[in-house]
Amino acid sequence: MKFLKKFFKWFLISFSSIIILMYIFDVDYLLRAVRTIYLKGYTTAFLEDYREFPNRAIKKGIAQPWPISKAYNTVPATEILNKTHKDLQTIAYLIIKNDSIWHESYFDGFNKNSKSNSFSVAKSVVSAALGKAIMDGKIKSLDQKVIDFFPELKGKYANEVTVGDLSTMSSGLSWDEKYYSPLSIVTRAYFDDNLKDIILNLEIKKKPGQQFEYLSGTTQLLAMCIEKATGKYLSNYVSDSFWKPMGAENEALWQLDEADTGIEKAYCCIASNARDFARFGKLYKQNGKWNGKQILDSAFVAKSLQPRFADSPEYGYGWWLHTIKGKKIFYMRGHLGQFVIVIPEDDVIIVRLGHIKGLQTNTDPHSNDLYVYIEEAYKMMNKNK
Repeated sequence: MKFLKKFFKWFLISFSSIIILMYIFDVDYLLRAVRTIYLKGYTTAFLEDYREFPNRAIKKGIAQPWPISKAYNTVPATEILNKTHKDLQTIAYLIIKNDSIWHESYFDGFNKNSKSNSFSVAKSVVSAALGKAIMDGKIKSLDQKVIDFFPELKGKYANEVTVGDLSTMSSGLSWDEKYYSPLSIVTRAYFDDNLKDIILNLEIKKKPGQQFEYLSGTTQLLAMCIEKATGKYLSNYVSDSFWKPMGAENEALWQLDEADTGIEKAYCCIASNARDFARFGKLYKQNGKWNGKQILDSAFVAKSLQPRFADSPEYGYGWWLHTIKGKKIFYMRGHLGQFVIVIPEDDVIIVRLGHIKGLQTNTDPHSNDLYVYIEEAYKMMNKNK
């Protein structure tokens, strides 16, 4: 009994000391990380982690349900596709052909209305919001300087970086894109409750507008500019500009750094579903038009879907770019293999959501599962001809 009392005494002392040291060394955000992620058995953010954070609603308007194809789900998934779904733990797979849902599959208890975290899919949404803010006259152009919104921006090149540099991932920001290190800036940004201060304490350390370098903090800074320019929370601006006009069927949620007056974690973390995410693919496929109305400038859309840098043909303004089997595609992409893939030539949109992303190598900026989702979709559609 004495041993147990002694053990618990020293355990409490040690535990309390660790907590105190975390606050002293300003890593107390790890307490939130442990509580919301690590104690649940995960090593990184997961699909339903939005339940563990405060959120702001992206409100819907009058729903515009997708038409259902006459051939809906008449062709079964291929063996390779089914194996990929199983291996990578897909929760949703959707093929939209000629603006009608042609194939739809859900797994692991998810359905067409289930919310899940989209991670960096949100970056494409933020870039669309930039285009809308320019169209609305709230931001002058892609060349407007970030210091117009945040004069306190730090770094040798703080006076040079533009909102266009932020959208094209060429900011020169001092950010280290490490997802699995508990002490990385990515982890701090995800779990801390003062995201704006975190971003503004970073520096523009390299000359911006020179080359593509994927940095999530860049999108966060862009979102902060949009919020300041429009005078609206980002969720509200996206709701008014896109979610309502495009007839999303469900309200979405955007994670915040803190409750009520916090800001959106804009580089990630919109929780929605496959059908509603697909609407952004349709909007860009239609050059910014929706139901005949130009809700996003067509010139901005066209520019977004072209690489800014010749040596980085994989990225435009907030969208990933590729050519597969001679077909030009553009797509939104998230951390765990979230995809909204658009193939304009054939009027096809493919959405995949799931728990695991395919292999990403140093020789190909596109993960190998991207090819599977496209190639197997075409095998299925070719059977229907």
